[in-house]
Amino acid sequence: MDKSNSLKEQWDFLVNKLSADFSDGDALNVDGIIYLVGVQELGQGYRKFKKDEKVNLMHIAICKLLEPYGYYEFDFFDDDGWPHYKIVNELPNLKPGEQTVLMKEAIINYFTEIDYFNN
Repeated sequence: MDKSNSLKEQWDFLVNKLSADFSDGDALNVDGIIYLVGVQELGQGYRKFKKDEKVNLMHIAICKLLEPYGYYEFDFFDDDGWPHYKIVNELPNLKPGEQTVLMKEAIINYFTEIDYFNN
């Protein structure tokens, strides 16, 4: 993906590609994409997850996505293979729109790093 594209263009491209690959064409939202990142980072493949596991997957994803920004750091894998992170720096108080921009940027960076756009 061309780095000169706007965040909106990059986001739209990513949503379209992920939606085509993972949701039978239904457009994924930010939460759905964060969930996918959590499943990817858990590394156990897709399966039916319990409600509390889904919450934990979202937490894993948010930690992984914000790790390059210096907010979280990987700590360890527990006995069940779930990754755990520790807080390095507290997140700043952001308005909802600012939070969304940060997460979209972090998600785009994540998928760029794993070379998803070239597949």
